[in-house]
Amino acid sequence: MPKQLAGTSCRFARASASPRSYGRRAVQTGAVKLLIRDVMPTDMEALRDVFRRSSLSIEGDRANLLANPDALELSDISANEAHRRVAALADGRIAGFATSLIVGEAIELDDLFVDPDYWGKGIGRALILDVVEIARKHGALRIEVTANDHALGFYKKAGFVFDREVQTRFGPAPRMHLDVAR
Repeated sequence: MPKQLAGTSCRFARASASPRSYGRRAVQTGAVKLLIRDVMPTDMEALRDVFRRSSLSIEGDRANLLANPDALELSDISANEAHRRVAALADGRIAGFATSLIVGEAIELDDLFVDPDYWGKGIGRALILDVVEIARKHGALRIEVTANDHALGFYKKAGFVFDREVQTRFGPAPRMHLDVAR
């Protein structure tokens, strides 16, 4: 595991899981207690809210997103296509989520969003560690992501390395990866 992730303060307690589930993990990140679990259909409204508020919190992205409202719509990816995990607070509120897809020998991190009220509390790091566990279970060699420029520092701290620049709908963006130790 990369040095940056090995030293995390997140403590995981694994619960049993059904065959289609990745179980529940109790996580303590500083003063925030989380339960990381599979998404439920009843979570979608809260996920859409986190997605929209997080997306619009970046001043440099706001104008493009508001000019393209379809970019602010979170898709209902089916469980057969992707793994969507939520980080829920002790009171049940959704603080963040991650969506990952299996692409060959890699996991594509399609979404990683944290409620702006909880930025800097370790929730994004906890969700990355959860995706690392999913990758290991699938025998994936790496996790790949196309990052926004404002998220570049976060991904570097989490151990991701720059591969190349790719073109996205809103311009060039860094393509990064994290090797997964088996």
